[in-house]
Amino acid sequence: MLNNYKILGSIFLMLCGLLLFSQHEEDKQKYYPVTDPAVLEKLEQWQDMKFGLLMHWGAYSQWGIVESWSICPEDYGWCERKKGENPNNYFEYVKEYEKLKTTFNPTDFYPEKWAKAAKEAGMKYLVFTTKHHDGFCMFDTKYTDYKITDSACLFSQNKKSNVSLEIFNAFRKEGLWAGAYFSKPDWHSPFYWDPYFPPKDRNVNYNPDEYPEKWQKFVDFTHNQILELLSDYGKIDILWLDGGWVAKADEEEISDYWKQKEFGSGFLKSSIVNQDIKMDELVLKAREKQPGLIVVDRAVEGPNQNYLTPENRVPNKALSFPWESCIIAGGGWSWVPESEFKTSRELIHLLVDIVCKGGNLLLNIAPSPQGDWHPEAYKRLADIGEWMKINSEAIYETRAIEPYKEGKVCYTLKKNSKTVYLLCLADEGEQEMPEYIRFKGVQPKKGCKVKLLGYNKELEWRQGAKENLIAIPNEIRKTPPCKFVWVFKLMLE
Repeated sequence: MLNNYKILGSIFLMLCGLLLFSQHEEDKQKYYPVTDPAVLEKLEQWQDMKFGLLMHWGAYSQWGIVESWSICPEDYGWCERKKGENPNNYFEYVKEYEKLKTTFNPTDFYPEKWAKAAKEAGMKYLVFTTKHHDGFCMFDTKYTDYKITDSACLFSQNKKSNVSLEIFNAFRKEGLWAGAYFSKPDWHSPFYWDPYFPPKDRNVNYNPDEYPEKWQKFVDFTHNQILELLSDYGKIDILWLDGGWVAKADEEEISDYWKQKEFGSGFLKSSIVNQDIKMDELVLKAREKQPGLIVVDRAVEGPNQNYLTPENRVPNKALSFPWESCIIAGGGWSWVPESEFKTSRELIHLLVDIVCKGGNLLLNIAPSPQGDWHPEAYKRLADIGEWMKINSEAIYETRAIEPYKEGKVCYTLKKNSKTVYLLCLADEGEQEMPEYIRFKGVQPKKGCKVKLLGYNKELEWRQGAKENLIAIPNEIRKTPPCKFVWVFKLMLE
C-alpha cells in the first residue's frame, strides 16, 4: 500500500508540474505602455499598416533546413541533423554547416522584384533577418568575418553582396518601412559559445556571473553590431530582436524553472540563465541613432517590447495592446524546396482574422539559395493585392470593435470615425454571394447607408428582432466584385 501511495504521489507531482508549465505558457505577458512621444507616434502609424513581410534568409538555405537550430544541442524532431556528410557527429556537422558560408552565391538576388511584389500586395513594412542565431551576418559588419561579405564567401565579389543594405534600400524606395531582425544569441561568437566549453543548449555555454569580463565582451559585440545597423543602413523603423532567453533573469525565475524540471515536465529542453544584455542601455543608444525607433525585444516582459509577437498563431480574441502575428506563408521560416503554400483564400482570411482583433500580420516568405522566392509566393501576393485594391479601406487605419467576429462575419472600425466594416468570409469553393448577409454584432441606426466595396450602389438592409439583414442584388450575386471575403461598409453618420 505504501508503494502505491508513493506512485500516486509521484504522478500527482508530475501532473502539477505539467499544469504549472501549461499555465506558464498560456499566461498573457504584461505589456508596458510606451511613454516616449516619438515612439508612441510611430507605433500608432505601425498599427495603421496592418500588413508586413518577414524574410528568413541565410547560408542555411542551401540545405533547405530550418534556420540555425540544427547546430543547437537540444533534441527536437523538427531540427534534426540530416544534411552533410557527418550528421551523426555533432562537431563535424557544425563545421560543415559553417562551411556553407563559402558556397553561398545567390546570383538571382533582385530585391527590387520582392519590394514591388510586396507593395502591390498591400504590405507596408519589412522585417529582414540581418543575423539569425547561427551568427551568420547578412550585412557587412566589422565585428566578425562570419558574414556574406567576407572574401571566403562566393557572393562577396558581387556588387550587391551587402544584401541587408540592398534589401532595405529597395523596400524603402517602394515606400515600405525597413525593420531589422537581429538575433541576440550568437552561436558562432566565441563570447557566447566559448570554444573551451561544449554547448549544452541554446544558452550561453558558461555562467556570465562567473565570467563577467567574457560576458561583457559579448554585450559589447552585440551592441556594436546593432548600432552598426542603425548607423550605416539608412532609416530603420523597427528593431526586431529574437532570442528572448538572452535577458536578465532573477533568482525567482531560475528557481521556478528548476521546480518545473523537478516535477517531471518532459517539454523543457533548455535552462534559464541570467544573460543581462543591458537592453535598457542599448535602446537609449539605438534611439539616439534612430529617434522614434520601435523596439521589439521579443518574449522579454518589460518596456523594450513595444509590441507583442505571437508566433504562427492568432489569438482567440482581441488583445488590449499592440501586437503582430508572425506567420509562415509556405514551407518553413527558411527555404524549403518543395514548399506547400497556404491558399490565397487562407491568407486573406488570416489577414482579416488578425486585423479584426486589432493586430498586424507579418507574413514570412523565405528566399531560395539562388536568391529568389518560390513562384507560388508571387502568385499569393498577387491575389492578395487584387483583393486589397477593392477592400483595403477595411484593413488600413482600422481598430478592433466588439464582437470582433461572429461566425463568418468579422468587424473592423475605421480609426477616429463611426464607419464600421463587415468582412464576410466565403467558404471554400463559395463563389456566389448569399441572398442575405446576416449580422447582429453592431446595430446600425435607422437611415444608415450600407455599401458593398467594389459595387457603386447602396444596398437595402433591414433591422430584425434577432438579427440584421443586408440584401444582395441578383445582378452581383453571381459576379461579386472580389473573391474570398466580401466587405460591407456601414456609414453610421
